[in-house]
Amino acid sequence: MSRLTKVVIAKTKLMIIKLTTLYLMVFFFCVLVTKSDEWPIPRGNSRLTGVANTGLPTVMEPLWVFQADEAIESTPAIFEGTVFITSLDGNLYALEMKTGQKRWQYSATDIIKSSPSVAAGVVYFGDESGVFHAVDGVTGQQRWTFETEAGIISAANFDQKLVVFGSYDQYLYCLKQDSGELVWKYETEGYINGTPAIVNHQATVTGCDSYLRLIDLKTGKQSQQLPLGDYIVASPAILGDLVFVGTYSGRFFCADLKTAQTVWKYENTKSQFPIFASAAVTDTTVIMASKDKSVYAFDPMTGHEQWRISAKSRIEASPVIAKNNVLFATTAGNLYAIDIESGKQNWFFEIGFPIVAGPAVAAERLVIGDTNGTVYCFGSPSLGTGESEK
Repeated sequence: MSRLTKVVIAKTKLMIIKLTTLYLMVFFFCVLVTKSDEWPIPRGNSRLTGVANTGLPTVMEPLWVFQADEAIESTPAIFEGTVFITSLDGNLYALEMKTGQKRWQYSATDIIKSSPSVAAGVVYFGDESGVFHAVDGVTGQQRWTFETEAGIISAANFDQKLVVFGSYDQYLYCLKQDSGELVWKYETEGYINGTPAIVNHQATVTGCDSYLRLIDLKTGKQSQQLPLGDYIVASPAILGDLVFVGTYSGRFFCADLKTAQTVWKYENTKSQFPIFASAAVTDTTVIMASKDKSVYAFDPMTGHEQWRISAKSRIEASPVIAKNNVLFATTAGNLYAIDIESGKQNWFFEIGFPIVAGPAVAAERLVIGDTNGTVYCFGSPSLGTGESEK
């Protein structure tokens, strides 16, 4: 073989490697990144980072409102131009994203605290009777139901063709998306409040047994566990190999998923108010909100406090990061947008009724519900307003 031939072969192999690498990068980008006009699960993506792929206008006002019959304690899902929202009135509502007009409603068997999640055009959620529902996102018709032994507050998450959620019967469930057939269930030692985070075919789940657990989605077996020493209401948020979650006693943890060891933790030594809100995290900042009436920004790698602000009222709703804004709501019914680098307030809106669940952010709009049963869609005044509807 001539020297020239060897050079050509070597260059061809190098080109193939580069193209293969580029293909894999594009493939994983498409798999992991949520579209800017969608918010399919409560924290935006399967890692539950609480980060939107769209910014929000500097000036926002209500574009439309929708009135349910009872309180809303869930985060909306946004998928293909439709807002899906559940209510304590026992209904799942489908609303036109642009106008707020009701497309359909689906009645469950009991009140609903579980936030809806959407995969492949099907909406999944649980109710207080322990029934898990799969509903066609276009028609509002039931696809199937699955019964657990206690109420479901946890929202669903997805991996390939599987749907995963927790229940107050202390089990983490894994079902087939298309049929609701049970694949496996894993028994913990307490209620599961939060949504499981999913990455690399592993579910990270927390609950009232005080453990952070890693469950292999193929086998349903536990691979790691880390005792955090207290009840956990919030859902975990994952950045790389790090997971972030707060506890009922007010401690905020960063742990390594591979070693199941604590990397750093924060605790307010002057007060120990519960952390109900899930964290929002980027490569440079992790946001934590607490019932101590404060919002905190930390360096995700070191735990160094970057800033903190007082909201003057308790926070149960999970914050969301949208470009340079941190969005959060309080139990006093106030909505804020603050600068992620400085903590300076950029926007404020007074709703007036307590808000206990975080917003959905997509297509340069923010959608959120309150305990009066009202759903608000905020956006630029230039987008125009829809009509209010019950």
